[in-house]
Amino acid sequence: MARHGNVRGKIEKPKDLKSSIKRLTKELKDFKFLIGLSIVLAILGSILTIITPNKLSDMVDEISLGIKPRVENIEPIAKNIQKGMKNRGLVPITIDGVEISVEDQMEFAKIMQKNQGKNMDMKNLSKEDQLKELKKLESFPKSIKKVIEPKIDLEKIKNIAIVIALLYFISSFFTFIQSISMTEVANRFAKKLRNSISEKINRLPLTFFDKNSVGDILSRVTNDIDTIAQSMNQSLASLFSSIVQFLGTIIMMFYTNWQMAVTAIVSSTFGFIFMFLIIGKSQKYFSMRQKSLGKLNGHIEEVYSGLNIVKSYNAKNYVLDKFDKANYDVYKASQMSQFLSGLMMPLMIFIGNLGYVAICIVGAVLTIKGKITFGVIVAFMSYVRLFTSPLSQIGQAMTSIQSTAASSERVFEFLDEKEMEDEKEKKEYLDPQKAFGNIEFKKVEFTYDGNKKPTITNFSADIKKGQKVAIVGPTGAGKTTMVNLLMKFYQINKGDIIIDGKSINDLKRENIHDLFTMVLQDTWLFKGTIRENILFNRKDISEKRLNHVIKSVSLDH
Repeated sequence: MARHGNVRGKIEKPKDLKSSIKRLTKELKDFKFLIGLSIVLAILGSILTIITPNKLSDMVDEISLGIKPRVENIEPIAKNIQKGMKNRGLVPITIDGVEISVEDQMEFAKIMQKNQGKNMDMKNLSKEDQLKELKKLESFPKSIKKVIEPKIDLEKIKNIAIVIALLYFISSFFTFIQSISMTEVANRFAKKLRNSISEKINRLPLTFFDKNSVGDILSRVTNDIDTIAQSMNQSLASLFSSIVQFLGTIIMMFYTNWQMAVTAIVSSTFGFIFMFLIIGKSQKYFSMRQKSLGKLNGHIEEVYSGLNIVKSYNAKNYVLDKFDKANYDVYKASQMSQFLSGLMMPLMIFIGNLGYVAICIVGAVLTIKGKITFGVIVAFMSYVRLFTSPLSQIGQAMTSIQSTAASSERVFEFLDEKEMEDEKEKKEYLDPQKAFGNIEFKKVEFTYDGNKKPTITNFSADIKKGQKVAIVGPTGAGKTTMVNLLMKFYQINKGDIIIDGKSINDLKRENIHDLFTMVLQDTWLFKGTIRENILFNRKDISEKRLNHVIKSVSLDH
């Protein structure tokens, strides 16, 4: 909680998505190899995924051909018969490794003449008419029947299936390695941010903690950093792979059939429009959510830390009302951000289903007209999924990136806070073992940040070694402030404080802290034993010295 009567300032936070992403990219430069590897593997995996539907189309076409009568073999037989009749002599013919004798050709010619007159050319007939004619022919010679009946090339289908399986396996392997790489980046980057914040806290002046609640600071260390790590792990590489998959799918669709490609794209265009509208609306709510969560954590930390005071002053209703308001703000911001981002998935599913319907209708029409094969429809069913899936993934990634930007703003804002003055150049030093303890305040003036009136004005005092001095006054008079100035927790605005003839402006903070023992007005115990708390940050303390201290403060019982 804020003390000393100072006014807690409201920190304005920037909401610039572009600047946040730029700063985040700059901070990730130490991990550029792993990030680059993840992106390359994601792109390669996407390319392999895009290629697969064409191979699947080839396999479907091969199966389709294998279950239909091979009417195309009738033409060379008919030509050979016509040629033999002109030359007054038939010769045997071999088709697909099957020899057709002269007798079988003559029998076939009689059957064809009986069913079609003298017209033996079925090339000009439609597929349906060809099948109808063939169904009428109940008895063909065995050799001719063998070259006309359906035959599936299992060897070719097996080879295509192996290629498809390899493509899927390699794509999955690339995705697996990419996932491991991004997990490593996310965890190491989160560790780096936590270390940076831990080191930053020790370099910040007390004025920062007067203006910011501990709960809000803890929220930046925990919630915001976790949000950044999770978003990076789940979204960064998938965003690049989705973009490549999206663009690659468009190219492959136009390469396969432009009419079907236009159908798929037009049916999915609405997804783009709604996605960008939703992203534009949801960004502010993600920023509000992180900010509100920090305020809520700050309030909870203050209430639990000062629970005895809350109960003593019957402030239960007051703190509950304040909690309800902060909790409601988090609820509303989370509700709106999750609602808008939650629209992405059902919207993309609807667009995807609409694309399936459109592809089936247009594909059926084109197949009937003989412009495409059935395999092309199967390929486009996969392409529609590959086309709409990246849209939903891009939408989710953009939602996640917005949340990352909001969190990174808060983390980087903390890391950019003004630090205490660097005192490396200060050379003066007082040996704690030889210090006398003469202290003089010379016309000291001090004002807390955010306050218009100074807390201490033109204060002077001269305290000699061995004297015991008590500072008495009402709350807010500046008693604690005087001690904090003496300990150099705050920088005085005017005047000077002299310790054994040396100005505190010429002494390092660490040196001043070694000169004093300070008993805080608020008791605090770190996790551990009483012994560990007494020896906190003290080395080489003997048991005799420790027992002496314990007896001096009546803790020996």
